[in-house]
Amino acid sequence: MYDPFMSRAASSLRLTEGQREVLETLVRSRTSEHRLVQRAQVLLLAADGISNVEISEVAGVSRPTVLGWRGQFEAEGLTRFGQVAKGRGRKASIPEEKIAEIVELTLHHKPDGETHWSCRSMAKRVGVSPATVQRVWSARGLKPHLVDTFKISNDPRFEEKLVDVVGLYLNPPDKAVVLAMDEKSQIQALDRTQPSLPLKPGRAGTMTHDYKRHGTTTLFAALNVLTGVVLGQCLPRHRHNEFLTFLKKINREVPRGLAIHLILDNHGTHNHDNVKEWLAKHARKPFVWTASAEDILEKVSRGRVTLQQVQSQN
Repeated sequence: MYDPFMSRAASSLRLTEGQREVLETLVRSRTSEHRLVQRAQVLLLAADGISNVEISEVAGVSRPTVLGWRGQFEAEGLTRFGQVAKGRGRKASIPEEKIAEIVELTLHHKPDGETHWSCRSMAKRVGVSPATVQRVWSARGLKPHLVDTFKISNDPRFEEKLVDVVGLYLNPPDKAVVLAMDEKSQIQALDRTQPSLPLKPGRAGTMTHDYKRHGTTTLFAALNVLTGVVLGQCLPRHRHNEFLTFLKKINREVPRGLAIHLILDNHGTHNHDNVKEWLAKHARKPFVWTASAEDILEKVSRGRVTLQQVQSQN
């Protein structure tokens, strides 16, 4: 502790109200860096006319440090407050050559007998700690344990289908319904062996631990991309006959006077001769594109087709 009457008071440091408010907030902070809190405390004591020697004792820093902080504040105010001067501060403990080696091995090599690098295997290889490897990877966004998958379509008409399908999503035609359709086969139809009891206050809903099987079913579903309404139907098998049944259901439930644009994947049931014959003879012909959503999104993300190209052709 210091006694303000034991030494001559230094000239007071001039602070504006805004500067004092910022420094007082830093002194009270429990999350700011310790050196910033110390520096704010030094400047506030200097503004109160406390001598530099007493300030150094209270703040726990040397007198030259107090003089340096006061001088920088008088010259620059709070403009560069807290910035470490060039050439000062803690020096890097890992050479740049070692960091470059870690990055090079991560990007272009794999450890012997393993699928990817781990922090420990890389640390053992280059002679640093696993924590150092993790910091190098995090700073550069490297994640060798993650793998993104992709598949390039071999359909010669893929570009044409891409423009058509993405165009339907971005700019759907007037007087038409755009449906994105898919099927989920081999769904197990399970039922509990005894009736369940409903939820009520003080008791959770109940069900038996065992069940009985009723075979499998296939869900056909078509999403209206504008309204979000799903048109669905469960059928016993996954063949072109069931697909035709679902097409007829769509044709019945979509209001007359609206064209139907149906977006499908490349499943064989969609290209069956009976399906094509029904589409050719039907009074209201749905427009069918056979292109999967995954391929389309992959194509757009890789920049092979721009959104401007899609919009210009619709």
